[in-house]
Amino acid sequence: MFHRYIGDRAFYRRVLGIAVPIIIQNGITNFVSLLDNIMVGQVGTVPMSGVSIVNVLLTVFNLCIFGATSGAGIFTAQFHGSRDSEGVRHTFRFKILICLLLTAASLGIFLLGGDALIGLYLTGQGDASTAADALGYGMSYLLVMLWGFLPFALTNAYSSTLRETGETMVPMIGGVAAVLVNLGLNYVLIFGHFGAPRMGVEGAALATVISRYVELAIVAGWTHRNRNRNPFIVGAYRSPFIPGKLLRSIILKGMPLLVNEFLWSSGMAILNQCYSTCGLDVVPATNISSTLVNLASVVFLSMGNAVGIIMGQMLGAGSSEAQVRDSNRKLIALSVSSGLIFGALMASFSGAFPHIYNTTQEVRQLAGWLICISAVGMPFHAYINATYFTLRSGGQTMVTFLFDSCFVWVCCVPLAFCLSRFAHLPILPLYAICQAADLIKCGIGAFMLKQGKWIQNLTT
Repeated sequence: MFHRYIGDRAFYRRVLGIAVPIIIQNGITNFVSLLDNIMVGQVGTVPMSGVSIVNVLLTVFNLCIFGATSGAGIFTAQFHGSRDSEGVRHTFRFKILICLLLTAASLGIFLLGGDALIGLYLTGQGDASTAADALGYGMSYLLVMLWGFLPFALTNAYSSTLRETGETMVPMIGGVAAVLVNLGLNYVLIFGHFGAPRMGVEGAALATVISRYVELAIVAGWTHRNRNRNPFIVGAYRSPFIPGKLLRSIILKGMPLLVNEFLWSSGMAILNQCYSTCGLDVVPATNISSTLVNLASVVFLSMGNAVGIIMGQMLGAGSSEAQVRDSNRKLIALSVSSGLIFGALMASFSGAFPHIYNTTQEVRQLAGWLICISAVGMPFHAYINATYFTLRSGGQTMVTFLFDSCFVWVCCVPLAFCLSRFAHLPILPLYAICQAADLIKCGIGAFMLKQGKWIQNLTT
């Protein structure tokens, strides 16, 4: 029975060839983000709270960019599978245009309402002066981070296209270089080493912005220098033209992903706001726990990208339904296994990890329990993630929209809102119940996979 879930050497060579560079890039990025978070945490609990709130809000922008490029990326992977460079070029154009539009809109929102958005997370029980200080640190951090929106968006357009056309090393190199620059500049600018001014949270933001320009220079520079290997870039900027039929298809199939990412990430932001009403200690505790959770989730999240790419290429190449299902089953098994392993590792570090931070004992204990709760749910989240990318690879974006963001808004957000506002549950049972709600998604995902409506070639 178990052999149905285990592939041969050729299968794992293909999977690892795609997944490992993404794992390395995301792993280094999250590891440096962890070090970045620890450095900010050394400044104090209040600055860490302000920065963590802003990063929750910036995640909405980041995932909207991801959703926009991923929507067009469904077609990019299938065009590449059918060796259609012109089709890849048009999808790349679409990514650039939608990223520019999203960047402009997001800058306007954060410039006009950033302080009000941060203030929503500072309503829990605690000292009013502490909340005011956290708001000040958050705004200082945000105003610098806004300068990094454009390079982040453009880098995503280039990197996603390269990955979908089989080039995973260059985005990895760009990402590694960026995080190393970020780490080095954090050390210099946060604490004022080597004669630099001691900038605190503003130094952390400036280091991030500079690293994003470095990543863009590496990824875009390589793409344009190697036109023979990247024929889609030839003439990509000569005009904004995208064939009407393809544009409609991308909007119909791909834009639900953008809406999905926006609704999902904003739903997560509201969940965090509900958690924050349990007290001001919850904000730094969730920041500490989420930092370790993000690092431990790298493998199964990267496996999701590999699932989407491999399934998209197989569907575009006209593989049989039996072959597609067999590969998908083995990919999901591999993803869930990684969730089990790293969930166990995360739980084993739950007691020691919070002590790295310069914060109170109450915050450390709370963070440790939040880490343990997240560790239990990690294999289930791995299954949900792999299912999501599977359905998306076949263009089932409306289904993934219902499966992902609609579930958050119909189930998770009302649940957290009611339990925090009316039942006044403490943070630990509130967090555990909201995490357990995702078990319902596992059943929904299994049903959708079995139906097989996602098995379709979009390029024909």
